[in-house]
Amino acid sequence: MKNFLIGGVPEHFNLPWYIALRDKKFHEKGINLRWKDFAGGTGQMCRALREKEIDMAVILTEGMVRDIIKGNESKIVQVFVKSPLLWGIHVAANSDYESVSDLKGTEAAISRYGSGSHLMAFVNAENHDWNLKNDLNFKVIKDLDGALEGLPKGNGDYFMWEKFMTKPHVDNGTFRLVGMSPTPWPSFVIAVRNDVLENDTKSIKAILGVINAVTENFKTLPNIDEVIAKRYGQKIEDVREWLSLTEWSDRQLTSKELENIQQKLLDLDLIESKIQKDNILQNF
Repeated sequence: MKNFLIGGVPEHFNLPWYIALRDKKFHEKGINLRWKDFAGGTGQMCRALREKEIDMAVILTEGMVRDIIKGNESKIVQVFVKSPLLWGIHVAANSDYESVSDLKGTEAAISRYGSGSHLMAFVNAENHDWNLKNDLNFKVIKDLDGALEGLPKGNGDYFMWEKFMTKPHVDNGTFRLVGMSPTPWPSFVIAVRNDVLENDTKSIKAILGVINAVTENFKTLPNIDEVIAKRYGQKIEDVREWLSLTEWSDRQLTSKELENIQQKLLDLDLIESKIQKDNILQNF
């Protein structure tokens, strides 16, 4: 039995992994895959890959591309969720902010520098023609729990996080949703450390085969909407809307998608230069 440790956010996108682990689908392939939750998101997982704390990660596309360009010795092996991530722009319910335009020049609460909440704040600012140097300020709050505690106290002014995972906190009156900012590319990819890829390509292929078989039929699993609603504290109607908008994948990023991501990161001064796709993508 070969051991692998994979990291990901504890969110509904990753429920297929829990199902495959519960049903011992990886064991059937001679693989002991263990899952580690990273509530801190992309920046935390990038560091874990760099420090060889984990072998693989299910991670936001733009964050992984950026960190590989900045020296993370990992590669993207495939897209996991091909639909865009719907980033909600949230403020404390007790704040005076009523629209995204009110947030110009205020502090974006982010989980970490290099995280999705950090990078998407730049994308959102560009979408609203803000000055990226003068109109963006940041406050590190570590994760969703940090934002829930901090924003009502004025520790950060707005917080960008996946709309549906954050909606219960809008419903209970902690946050208000003032805008949306979908990613202009596939939302999640699977990344693997280069040394792991070099040493055991066969096992990585087997892991991908297992998870892709689960995601292919995920939406048709009996009562899956009820399972998600109960597990993640969601309203059933929100889960059904989320399922209708979410598409998993078993393909690799296309050259055009990768070019679009790199160009956007370059335009936003989040990388200094683009690199060859073979240094970012692993094709089997």
